[in-house]
Amino acid sequence: MERVNNLNKGIIVVDCQNDFISGSLACHNGEEAVDNIINLINRNKNFKVFYSCDWHSKSNKSFKVNGGIWPVHCIVEAKGSQLHKNFYKNIENVKQSPLNEENIFYKGQDDDIEEYSAFYAKNSKGESLNNKIPKEVIVCGIASEYCVRETIKELLKYDFKVSLFLEGIGYVDKDEHNKNIEELKSLDINII
Repeated sequence: MERVNNLNKGIIVVDCQNDFISGSLACHNGEEAVDNIINLINRNKNFKVFYSCDWHSKSNKSFKVNGGIWPVHCIVEAKGSQLHKNFYKNIENVKQSPLNEENIFYKGQDDDIEEYSAFYAKNSKGESLNNKIPKEVIVCGIASEYCVRETIKELLKYDFKVSLFLEGIGYVDKDEHNKNIEELKSLDINII
């Protein structure tokens, strides 16, 4: 019976891309988060896995050079925009891997809109993440105070059952991360 239920559970891996791990916007705990997420996925081989990716053009308005607040990051097809290589090498069930390109959902493609949440991200077939995920999801990834937080808030708004995998989180600022986790705890989510 438990196995049937697992098919209705998913893992959303938010923005575990090179620029957020070792590049222009490198976050704390990025490498460790990736390793822990891969272990989580390998322990739950029946879960569906979805990867979100920031996917920007050079003229994106979120960049400082274009009037925004962030350094240039996650430019389409650049090395910094790629998911961490270990997701391709170390996930045991290929159906859960980004080698299956339909598992990757792109966001931030509209230069004029700051899109932290992965909720409306689209895969290569134009399918929106919110239409593909099961009602029960575990969220993990980078960065705690921005894209992870906004993805969770959007999921809750639409009545998804959400768990946050704490060991699979990277963050920009330790204090802001801790404050964010406390706030998320006060919402209707499960911290695992």
